Amino acid sequence: MLLRLRVSLPDRPGGLGQVARALGALGADILQVTVLEREAGRAVDDFTVSWPGNTTSAEVRDRLSAVPGVRVEGVWPTKEVPGSAPDYDLLMHVVAEPGRGFATLVDALPGLCGAEWSLALAGDAVRHASLSAPAVFDLPDPPTRPTIRTSDDLRLMLLPVEREGLHLVIARSEGPGFHRAELDRASRIVGIVAALAPSLAPPS
Repeated sequence: MLLRLRVSLPDRPGGLGQVARALGALGADILQVTVLEREAGRAVDDFTVSWPGNTTSAEVRDRLSAVPGVRVEGVWPTKEVPGSAPDYDLLMHVVAEPGRGFATLVDALPGLCGAEWSLALAGDAVRHASLSAPAVFDLPDPPTRPTIRTSDDLRLMLLPVEREGLHLVIARSEGPGFHRAELDRASRIVGIVAALAPSLAPPS
C-alpha cells in the first residue's frame, strides 16, 4: 500500500530524522521525500511510503503529531511509484502519438499529481476523462491561469489550455489541497505537451 504524507516541520537539523524515526516505528518504508517549500523557519515535505500493515490514517496522524513541532497536513493513497520517471514516460507517449496527446495527458495526470481523477473540459462538455472521473462536471468561473480551488469536498487543480479551448481539471477527495509546487509542476507538463504538438486538437 502506497501512501503520501504531507508534513510541516521545523526547518532545522534533525527535524527530518525525527519524522523518519516515527514513520519507521509505525512500520513504514520511506520511498521518497519531496520538499515542497522552505520558508519562515519551517519546511513542508511530501513523504511517499510503503505501508505493509493495517495502520489507519488517524494512527499515522496521532503518531507523527506527537513529534514536537510537526503538523500533519494530509495522508492519502497514491499510485505514483517513486524512482520511476512518469513525466518523461508521458512525454514519450505524446511524441509517439501526438494525435492523442491531450487524452494521454489526462489519463496520466492523476498518477503524476497524487490525484484520483482528471478530465478535459471544452466549455461544458467533457472531451476526455481518466478512470474514476465523472461523466459531467460543472466548472463555474473557468480561470484564465493555473488555479487551485476547493469545491464540494474536492481539492482541484484547474489548468487552462487557451490554444485548445480546454480546461484540465485534476481532483482528489482525500489529503490536503494541492500545493503551489504541485500546480507549478502540472503547469509545466501541460505547457510542454502543448509545445510538442502546437496544432493538437482535443479528441472527439
